[in-house]
Amino acid sequence: MKTIGLLGGLSWESTVPYYRIINEAVRAQLGGLHSARIVLYSFDFDEVAALQKAGEWDASTRLLGQTGAALKAAGADCIAICTNTMHRHAAEIEQLAGIPLLHIADAAAGPIRAAGLRKVGLLGTRFTMEDRFYQDHLLLHGIEAIVPDEAGREIVHRVIYEELCQGIIRAESRTAYQAIVAALAARGAEGIVLGCTEIPMLLQAGDCALPLFDTGLIHAGYIARWALADH
Repeated sequence: MKTIGLLGGLSWESTVPYYRIINEAVRAQLGGLHSARIVLYSFDFDEVAALQKAGEWDASTRLLGQTGAALKAAGADCIAICTNTMHRHAAEIEQLAGIPLLHIADAAAGPIRAAGLRKVGLLGTRFTMEDRFYQDHLLLHGIEAIVPDEAGREIVHRVIYEELCQGIIRAESRTAYQAIVAALAARGAEGIVLGCTEIPMLLQAGDCALPLFDTGLIHAGYIARWALADH
């Protein structure tokens, strides 16, 4: 079994399920008292969020890349970023870390294709929805991703940072997200990629008519399978 390096705390609310799901997957495959070999670094998200807001992407990329290198020194065989947004510079982070990075969009593409879908709606931070890096990565797998209109993107982004990342769940925000999903469906989306690992705190299966793809859940399972490949 390989050792997993997790870049977490982005935010910690979504990092907790990663740790649990990975360990559950290892126990399910190996049985007994087995658990995953994990090296975890949890950032102070306020510092990273400030760099994002200021557009200091070079600084945030160096921060994650250098931390990935530290995880490598601690024995990690791969790194995984427990958030979607920081995949904006995944290639640079992987290069700085010096070990493979398990990309969240590669993980998400698997079940989308397995479901026979070719066009999905993408919800996430403004950076994820507007900077094309996520959409372009899904296109490598033959999947088209569309995003909400300007007003919708503003609502999705605000709820993530002002509510979900602070552990706040509001019914009115769920209703707003449902309306945004309905608008994406009207534009031809066949499913919805929850491209922020906090969104499943608010929106779950049954809340919408379209299938939802929980990228944190999917990514964690993908990471566990990679670590267990030798088994």
